[in-house]
Amino acid sequence: MSTLENLPENERSLLLVDDDKAFLSRLERAMERRGFAVRSADTVAQGLAAVAENPPSFAVVDLRLEDGNGLEVVSALHEKRPDARVVVLTGYGNIATAVTAVKLGAVDYLAKPADADDVINALLASGETKPEPPENPMSADRVRWEHIQRVYELCERNVSETARRLNMHRRTLQRILAKRAPR
Repeated sequence: MSTLENLPENERSLLLVDDDKAFLSRLERAMERRGFAVRSADTVAQGLAAVAENPPSFAVVDLRLEDGNGLEVVSALHEKRPDARVVVLTGYGNIATAVTAVKLGAVDYLAKPADADDVINALLASGETKPEPPENPMSADRVRWEHIQRVYELCERNVSETARRLNMHRRTLQRILAKRAPR
């Protein structure tokens, strides 16, 4: 695994694209502390504009954004700068989108919430070695809770519609939503 210190200053550019502003802000600060020159965007359009203006060496892109699919940013960056290392983040992944992300040029695909160390390990991993698995991966209960929250938000916080789409009883869903997130 290479380290950031081995890279020249002009090769430390990083583009972060995520519509979760709180997560984006935390990740931006963490990556700057680790030596990256960070630019951030919270829409596909801003991400594409940043790539067109000055393609970065590294990128961390959320899969689903408010105005479209983050894979558009991955594809545009790979066209402009084939050597760029891109990690795709998602709160709800599946094998098909992971394969598509890798075909478009991503080097890894991480589940949210990923911490800065997981992201750096994925960005800087060489082709011969795989990054270490996360120290504290999300539990199955947490993954389930995240999925339910995502569907709930996509259904505009409508409990009945969310329950229908998840094939779950409405009262069961209400109890789950009333609890704190599992660890």
